[in-house]
Amino acid sequence: MQTASCDPTKIKLGRALKHDSPAIACRFDPSGKHVFFAAEDSRVWRWTWDGDVKVPLAAHDSWVRALAFDPGGETLITGGYDGRLIWWPAAAETPEPVRTVEAHAGWIRALAVSPDGQLLASVGNDKLVRLWNLADGQPVRELVGHASHIYNVAFHPDGQRLVTGDLKGGLIEWQVADGGRLRELSLPALHKYDTTFQADIGGPRGMAFRPDGQRLACAGITAVTNAFAGVGNPVVEVVDWEAGKPVVQHVSKAKLRGVAWAVEYHPDGFLIGVSGGGGGGFVLFWKDDQADEFHQFKLPNSARDLDLHPAGRHLATAHVDGHIRILDM
Repeated sequence: MQTASCDPTKIKLGRALKHDSPAIACRFDPSGKHVFFAAEDSRVWRWTWDGDVKVPLAAHDSWVRALAFDPGGETLITGGYDGRLIWWPAAAETPEPVRTVEAHAGWIRALAVSPDGQLLASVGNDKLVRLWNLADGQPVRELVGHASHIYNVAFHPDGQRLVTGDLKGGLIEWQVADGGRLRELSLPALHKYDTTFQADIGGPRGMAFRPDGQRLACAGITAVTNAFAGVGNPVVEVVDWEAGKPVVQHVSKAKLRGVAWAVEYHPDGFLIGVSGGGGGGFVLFWKDDQADEFHQFKLPNSARDLDLHPAGRHLATAHVDGHIRILDM
């Protein structure tokens, strides 16, 4: 789908769907016709967003945070806190599971599909990275190396490397072909040990490579003052991937309270993030090397996820109040 130029400073609310359970995650399908979203009712839903049609995908026994599509958009894969991966026919009138895999012991937090569409990567609370054949769900490889819960995963655009990030801000780069560990990096800004509550908080809640593969953006929370209540500031830490070091830390001018739950690179060259928490919900736009946002948009409710439409003119956001909102740029 051809992308169009847009003006983030003219962003506005478009359509919205009111669901009867808080929303956790959202993704446009590759055709851009549907938004698939997950809610606290342990279901995934398909919404045809130019109308009011909403179709359930019911098979998980838990919340679902991880959603991924094959490149053609025919198949949706969901990863639940029940540790299962489920394959669905995305466009079926009444979608039923094609395949269910008991993939992880505990939460599956994120999924990623390789650029060639051959592999699916899954990560979660069992500290394991697993690669699967996307076509038939057969296991390909298990990668071991993280010492804490793994929060996110992304394939490098070259398809030959994979990066995973954990609760304590640790990143590992892996060789896809043989599972070899290439290097380890650390993002201290994305982790805090709260001595009062004796708890760790942090991790890359969102992760995205710039299309040229030269930078990796990791979204999360920083400057935490209360781990129990999640009090801190949303942040996107950007790493020069070849040099292996942070180059810019994107924050908000007003020091918003909350977590940066997702991050996306727009084809026009700017970065988009969404925050949610005690300070409400915001969409933030940053230029490559500027710490502060060049524009922010206040959302009607705290947000938990964001996705960019394939054509680049719309955003979908998932909210605590159960709404899925479409924003027009």
